[in-house]
Amino acid sequence: MNVTRIAFLLLLLPLLTPCAVGQNHYRHDHKTIEADTLGLAEVVVTAKPVSKLKNSAFNATSVNTRELLNTTKTLGDALAKAPGMKIRESGGVGSDMAVTMDGFSGKHVKVFIDGVPQEGVGSSFGLNNIPVNFAERIEVYRGVVPVGFGTDAIGGVINIVTPKRRRRLFAEASYSYGSFNTHKSALNFGQTLRNGFKYEVNVFQNYSDNNYWVDSPVEDFATGAINRRKLEHVRRFNDTYHNEAVIAKAGIVDKPLADRLLVGLTYSHFYKEIQTGVRQEIVYGEKHRHGHSLIPSIEYSKRNLLTRGLNVAFNANYSRNITLNVDTSSVKYNWRGETAPLNSPGEQSYQNSRATNHTWAASFTADYRFADRHIITLNDVFNSFRRSNENLLTTPPGKDEIAKITSKNIIGVSYRALLSHRANFSLFGKHYYQYVSGPIATSSAQDEFTTTSRRIDNFGYGAAATWFAPLGLQLKASYEKAYRLPTIEEMFGDEDLETGDIALRPESSDNLNLNLSYDAAFGNNNLFVEAGLIYRDTRDYIRRNILSLGGGKSAATYINYGKVLTKGFSISARYNYSRWLSIGGNFTQMNVRDNMRTAQGSSTPNVTYKERMPNLPYIFADSDINLYWHKLGGRENVLTLTYDNQYTHNFTYYSANIGSNKDDYVVPDQFAHNITISYGIKNGRYNLSFECRNLTDAKLYDNFSLQKAGRAFYGKVRVYFDN
Repeated sequence: MNVTRIAFLLLLLPLLTPCAVGQNHYRHDHKTIEADTLGLAEVVVTAKPVSKLKNSAFNATSVNTRELLNTTKTLGDALAKAPGMKIRESGGVGSDMAVTMDGFSGKHVKVFIDGVPQEGVGSSFGLNNIPVNFAERIEVYRGVVPVGFGTDAIGGVINIVTPKRRRRLFAEASYSYGSFNTHKSALNFGQTLRNGFKYEVNVFQNYSDNNYWVDSPVEDFATGAINRRKLEHVRRFNDTYHNEAVIAKAGIVDKPLADRLLVGLTYSHFYKEIQTGVRQEIVYGEKHRHGHSLIPSIEYSKRNLLTRGLNVAFNANYSRNITLNVDTSSVKYNWRGETAPLNSPGEQSYQNSRATNHTWAASFTADYRFADRHIITLNDVFNSFRRSNENLLTTPPGKDEIAKITSKNIIGVSYRALLSHRANFSLFGKHYYQYVSGPIATSSAQDEFTTTSRRIDNFGYGAAATWFAPLGLQLKASYEKAYRLPTIEEMFGDEDLETGDIALRPESSDNLNLNLSYDAAFGNNNLFVEAGLIYRDTRDYIRRNILSLGGGKSAATYINYGKVLTKGFSISARYNYSRWLSIGGNFTQMNVRDNMRTAQGSSTPNVTYKERMPNLPYIFADSDINLYWHKLGGRENVLTLTYDNQYTHNFTYYSANIGSNKDDYVVPDQFAHNITISYGIKNGRYNLSFECRNLTDAKLYDNFSLQKAGRAFYGKVRVYFDN
């Protein structure tokens, strides 16, 4: 460990705390501090959602988004401050995003909205696109996951919880503008009448030119060479992104037959220019994609249905998602914007194609509580997907003869015993089923295909327990034999920059979580400290690789790697003093190691045995300091000043002991600093804020060599009304 790292860790130690983004939004217990209904001026004590997570035996935390309403942060930004979490983006607004949780990334972590899996809903609903006002809080389950989600996640689950409280009439509007011609706006309004009729509408949009500066090698068209040792400071010029979304719900609440019965309709549209391939040296000048989604849905829940103690919930939706990929240019570009003719059209692959995805999803959960201390839960989640492709370069459009189809069903049953107010435990089992059908090439030229299909059956199980020890300590332990079924993208690709493998096997993993926390209050002082240990022994690990297509072109693909062993820990802490100071942060170290003694499919010794898996950050940390000045300019006003930072230790995006020029494949140490100033007037009814992100203009990377934006400034105005 070098001097720089030691100095940084010493600096961070006083700040280690379970991260709140913005202010004291992040707590585990019944003393969670939230902003009042109108905004950020007053605090209230709330009991239920967060304390329920704390009392469960699962390693779960809750991130309150209320404190972020006056910032331009997205749900992804909020998640980045939770223990063990890192959000990885390939660029600016609208770029591809993956969540890393305790060393597991991307498809290993599943995303839900109000318990409904978000598969096939379209890119507009990526966590880096949804504004924070959409959610009341975010629940994060690390590693072992309750059967109530009915999911096949190995890394964990993110559940976005939208507001459920009954509000007579409310409206909220916000608009922000900032660097790189970035515009973000959101409108949210709704009402619940005395007769139980409820409606709510959410509208949001994001736009950015994403024309920030990067440092990259540039292709010399005269020689056709790329000098990777020489970097030029160039501006992105083909990276405009915008999306628009409308989410509407209406129905009845608090009736004898239903606590909630709502029907919904969601529409979204997006347009995205493609600046680079999977590596930054590959640059495009005209390539782009666009599309839209339409999603009708229904939601039903009822407590004490037919008999006391029986609670049921049902959600279902259908998603029709259309994406068009356009790559018809007859010239290629370099980073200077210079052009050269192509031998054949297409900067990556000549296409003007339309992919139509049909996704059906439904989930059912029933809880039955008997003898006061015993709860049985049954959950069933079904998902069906079908994709058809059309080639719009021909007249009439050519259609693929073989559709890409998958369906999966996961059934889970659990038993929970409340031994006392200090201890409880859970036992559970899950059955995983998946059917896959699609084309497989029968010729070396990849131009002839036949239909192939297969079925997968697996059974998983697990247990979890918690004990509230004296002196404010709580111990949690959980184990699960878990499976993760290959996703749509992993099996079928994205019809553009990623190719899939229909023969991928499901991952299996033995997951173990241990967690110890301490919570105490001393007058106006409140302290929370948490430490967690993670162990994952994973087989048939699905890894994203870079595939060379020749001619300087590359794509991403997925393979079953074999055995991967994950061991690590995270530490979090937060200190609050009265209403004017909150300070905290997180530190995470995860060793995700290649555990294959021999090379894949042979008896040859594996040269990367015990090496870290590539392209995965393994040491990262964050901290924040929040100061509040109440009654500034008025009794109901508050000024908030927030400083936060994120540190990522360097990591390689290829195996560390392969190749002679290892430094060419290293993502360097990164340390980003951000400052936010917000001013709330009239209990948060009127709000102004100003942000500076990446204050020191550091070079930031998340995936391979793809560089993120430098220093940026944003301003936001927000108005909220609630009678």
